[in-house]
Amino acid sequence: MSTGSRNIWEAWARSVAPLVRVNTGEPCPDPAATATRLAQAGLADQYMVYEGEGGVWHFAAGSAMSVTADSTAITAQSGGRTWTSRTDRQPLTAFAAALSALREAGDEGRHFYGWAAFELAHLLHADAATAGEQPLLHALIPSVEVTLTGDRTVVRAVDEAWARKVADLLAEPPAGRTAHDEPMPERAEGVIATGTAAYGGAVSRTVGDIHAGLLEKAVVSRKVPLPAEPRPDFPATYLAGRRANTPARSYLMDLGGYRAAGFSPETVLEVGAEGRVSTQPLAGTRARGADPAENERRRAELLSDPKEIHEHAVSVRLAWDEMAAVCRPGSVAVEEFMTVRPRGSVQHLASRVTGRLRPDCGPWDAFASLFPAITATGVSKRDALHALARHEDGPRGLYGGAVFRGSTDGDLDAALVLRTLIGAGDEAWLRAGAGVTAQSSPEREIEETCEKLRSVAPYLRFAAD
Repeated sequence: MSTGSRNIWEAWARSVAPLVRVNTGEPCPDPAATATRLAQAGLADQYMVYEGEGGVWHFAAGSAMSVTADSTAITAQSGGRTWTSRTDRQPLTAFAAALSALREAGDEGRHFYGWAAFELAHLLHADAATAGEQPLLHALIPSVEVTLTGDRTVVRAVDEAWARKVADLLAEPPAGRTAHDEPMPERAEGVIATGTAAYGGAVSRTVGDIHAGLLEKAVVSRKVPLPAEPRPDFPATYLAGRRANTPARSYLMDLGGYRAAGFSPETVLEVGAEGRVSTQPLAGTRARGADPAENERRRAELLSDPKEIHEHAVSVRLAWDEMAAVCRPGSVAVEEFMTVRPRGSVQHLASRVTGRLRPDCGPWDAFASLFPAITATGVSKRDALHALARHEDGPRGLYGGAVFRGSTDGDLDAALVLRTLIGAGDEAWLRAGAGVTAQSSPEREIEETCEKLRSVAPYLRFAAD
């Protein structure tokens, strides 16, 4: 980092208001509903709900303090002022430098919340020209943060005014469950069927690329646009969908130009302050429904299907290689291999690869190596990215990227953006993909995308006129 850039981020970090007010209260009986209610309150221009490991929900809100990077420039804001610097086609490096300045300014343990767009992958692994000109990274440094656990509620705020606003909301009686939480399968199936014919053609072309030796696997996805009216209600969709899903992480946000309500099946990476890093590749899919016997039959089928096993094995192999690039020699291990995990309307083959970061590597080095998740791209990652640019209908944006929560102490928890309602501007959409290999058929991959869309589509809720 140049001296000029360092001075810019030091000046920005010094202007960021610390969270000086800390209040601890009783636990909330329904943290998902409480976090959603905080999101609905309109406390600030930007917010995120992030469900972390172990059923801990976090709510963060603010608008004054943020960092945004694209392929050529990075902009930080705080207290009505703006700082800008060039990224020189290395936005992740500049983004990490800006956030690290918070710790250097003495703001230890400060959390940030944000997202990384899928197109960042082209700068990291493939063709920089394909990254486009839209923002690739965005982080909010909140003015208020609420952590909801099973035994307490902790509120941290920049001042008493923010703390009081949240305290008043937390004091309101919780709303009970209603019929609004129930699925709406009839409307959902019409949404899910959109664009299947075109997607089948993309799968066929990708299989042709694989047989030609251009790549080994690509996760080809299809976009499902939603009508302009009625407008989707993101908080209501999140709460209804979370009642029915079994995600590794979930999130609800209006942040940096994107709105999202999602139920991520896996993490891109988890980094602890002590340097332990892990990733959780899921590949191989079968439907999951209300009949336990049928679910068990599909589970057995999944564990014995050569195509699914091959798809999963190559994903774990590449995840190992990407971990080894940033971890201490001998520390990388597969702690879990080919377990079947339920994830809403589907079940997946799941593995976990872990390691210890090298002394010269930090959480963003690990992120650069592992992003985007191999289960959202393919093998090799570079060749798969080229294939996706050829065969998918436009840029992915948030889909296949990451939503994350991190801290200046070195923690970073990043969820893969799948099974998500996404909005930007006046548009809203769903998206789903399937791993295409040499053994793939368009019919099966179409059905797999439908199975995955059923984790979200039946729980879409819409704003009243």
